[in-house]
Amino acid sequence: MTKREELRHKALSETVGRIDFADDLDEKDIYECIDDVLMGIEERRLFTPAEILKVREEVFASLRKMDILQEYLDDEEVTEIMVNGYDKIFIEKEGRLFETGKTFDSQQKLEDIIQQMVASCNRSVNETSPIADARLPSGERVNVVLPPIALNGPIVTIRRFPKHPITMKKLIELGSVTKEAAIFLKELVVARYNIFISGGTGSGKTTFLNALSQYIPADERIVTIEDSAELKLLDAENLVRLETRNANIEGCEPITIRDLIKTALRMRPERVIVGEVRGPEAMDMLQAMNTGHDGSLSTGHSNSTKDMLARLETMVLMGMEIPLAAVRGQISSGIDIMVHLGRMRDRSRKVLEISEIKGLEGGEILLNTLYLYEKGQLVKKNDLLNKEKMRKVYSE
Repeated sequence: MTKREELRHKALSETVGRIDFADDLDEKDIYECIDDVLMGIEERRLFTPAEILKVREEVFASLRKMDILQEYLDDEEVTEIMVNGYDKIFIEKEGRLFETGKTFDSQQKLEDIIQQMVASCNRSVNETSPIADARLPSGERVNVVLPPIALNGPIVTIRRFPKHPITMKKLIELGSVTKEAAIFLKELVVARYNIFISGGTGSGKTTFLNALSQYIPADERIVTIEDSAELKLLDAENLVRLETRNANIEGCEPITIRDLIKTALRMRPERVIVGEVRGPEAMDMLQAMNTGHDGSLSTGHSNSTKDMLARLETMVLMGMEIPLAAVRGQISSGIDIMVHLGRMRDRSRKVLEISEIKGLEGGEILLNTLYLYEKGQLVKKNDLLNKEKMRKVYSE
């Protein structure tokens, strides 16, 4: 433990001893107590005013925020925080992983922080239910795995999103998509084509879905459905946001993505946005796309467009026993456009393919590749074949 960590630990311990947590103390009261404690610690003379101020903020974070994680939650450049037990913390910056060298005071302190995280979105996690997904009030996505499932102590993974959602204009500036392809996608969204976004972990699916959703006309009624609410539709006026719920020890029944999709269809939505499909809810999503909710959007994990189609087939069959031909028929008639994203070796995220689903031939789903990433750029390959929806928009 360094000298500064010793000072922080001592200041925290003395502050806790002075505070009556039964009182309704505001931030000013807490800070005043911390300042009084620091003034009484002789060792403070060994540190600069800037270092004392840093210790002051760390002590406050331990009492009212996320302890040593708060520093990284406040850092705009940190995109991921990984806690592997109370004494190993890693962060991701600019696509690279770094060990912070910081540790929680104890495993109990980490567990207290975990309970604070999951309670903020009405979730629970314990030895009986040791896995939980949650989100922080500021929007970060949290995954928690506790012992005995996690062998090296409580595991916390926090995915951070920009405070200000990335727009399509920003994605063009970053080189994730070309201006030509972005304009084309805007036309597809306005014309109410059903679009499915695929890609691997960390490829930017949620970010891209957010950017695409900004093209939805502001006067349309939108229902979003997510495991943990992450989407930020800035300009939507008539917006309903739904989030799943896990079962808990109080007897609350779980509310699944499937339940929410079925409920959403009774809310008179003009667009249904499903944050991600991972299982049998894929069939409900396809049925929504096939029953008058044109312009719907969703995402899924895959390594390629064709792999995503195969995964969708598998997910549908997980929920019901129907012929594969019928499943493919639902996919080909429900989804109009597939957008596949990838994470490159230089850590950048790119649109790798934009394809149109042409229909079925010989029982196989046919794709018409519209744009393809090759030789370092997204290149137009073919024209859109089904322009009926596009013509309808322009005729109006």
